[in-house]
Amino acid sequence: MVKLTHGGDIYSYGSLSDTNRLIDFSANINPLGLPEGVKQAFMKSMDYSSNYPDPLCRELVKQTALHENVPEDYIFCGNGAADIIYRIAAAIQPRNTLVTAPAFSEYEEAVRTVNSKVRYYRLKRENGFKIDEGIIDYVTSDMDLVFLCNPNNPTGELLDKKTVLALADKCKESNCLLVVDECFVDFLENIQEFSIVDSLGTYDNVMVLKAFTKIYAMAGLRLGYAICSNKGILERLASAGQPWSVSVPAQQCGIAALKETDYLNKTRIFIKQNREYLLESLRNLGFEVFDSRANYILFRSENNSLKKELEKYGILIRSCHNYVGLDNTYFRIAVKSREDNEYLAACLKKIAASGGS
Repeated sequence: MVKLTHGGDIYSYGSLSDTNRLIDFSANINPLGLPEGVKQAFMKSMDYSSNYPDPLCRELVKQTALHENVPEDYIFCGNGAADIIYRIAAAIQPRNTLVTAPAFSEYEEAVRTVNSKVRYYRLKRENGFKIDEGIIDYVTSDMDLVFLCNPNNPTGELLDKKTVLALADKCKESNCLLVVDECFVDFLENIQEFSIVDSLGTYDNVMVLKAFTKIYAMAGLRLGYAICSNKGILERLASAGQPWSVSVPAQQCGIAALKETDYLNKTRIFIKQNREYLLESLRNLGFEVFDSRANYILFRSENNSLKKELEKYGILIRSCHNYVGLDNTYFRIAVKSREDNEYLAACLKKIAASGGS
């Protein structure tokens, strides 16, 4: 049986607690849920779902390009960001790949399918697992591909734009593709200080990944996109998978989501307020907590059975034992509603009072 390692696996649990309550803190999904406009688009898309989807995603590409303020031929849409990550591995066939540790595991999993050797830029606990300019020196002349997650997953830490572009320069010197995963950048209030989308016209060796999954709570619809000025690379991505990877509902819901400006503004305020509450609550309970700017928080507990103990209360959290550089004392939780966050804090307090920590 395939071992499931990511968050969001509500299907393996059913009812966990005596109260039949199940709250999923293991997946970093917008707690506001699907925007109303997306729900309406989903219902309307049923009338067209007997047809094949547009393999070029033409209307979705047009609206995404307008949203990102880039030319349409910079955009490639896929079945979530994970689909595009695997396409990158198949298209580039890297001999050597650099990833940070810890970071989203699918970077490494994808490139190993093409027998790439993986090198790690190891982040340090004593530095709060922050990425710094030291990563630039790890880009050697034999490197073919570099993945950078910004904000990083699972830490929620950010690398400033100036350093990301310095990394892009070093990759360009080494004839190396830099893939910057910005799937969580839309949760930030000051996106322009960190996103490099507006610099892609200068770098044909850089690709930015984004997704509708987290920010629009569209995880079940599977929709992501790549932004890159290198048409040759985008053509190789298209050839690396099936032509109908983005369904009719996903395309229509993506177009509708891009109109949800008020929803995004509300989300950023909501996440900031509730993240601050959770950070303070965890610290007050004595956990080692790492700063986050995203919609999730990494923390450490000597109670490595914490995940199992919380399941008794109907709470799912993400054990980070399978992240390179972490172990079973590290956990990640999503920022959710105040009610859910207060329930989590209360349950953690009960566990601590009973002898856990």
